[in-house]
Amino acid sequence: MRANRAYELIVSRGGREPAFMSDPNRTDRIEVVSVDDGEVILYWNLPVKDAARLLKLLRADLVSLDAEEFFDKWLDADAEDF
Repeated sequence: MRANRAYELIVSRGGREPAFMSDPNRTDRIEVVSVDDGEVILYWNLPVKDAARLLKLLRADLVSLDAEEFFDKWLDADAEDF
């Protein structure tokens, strides 16, 4: 099963403006949630520019990887990885 069918991305932004116009101290939260049970399986709270970069990578992997491959790849990822 493709990852985009098994997981959903939830993004909570710390402000309304786009990342390139935002306050550098703003933080955004990114959650990867299992569609089957609604549980949060991955969670990041990052500065706005890092969050934008991570979101782009996550979206690409959701489309291209299987659910198990996606989970294995991102399980141990932290801010230095992207």
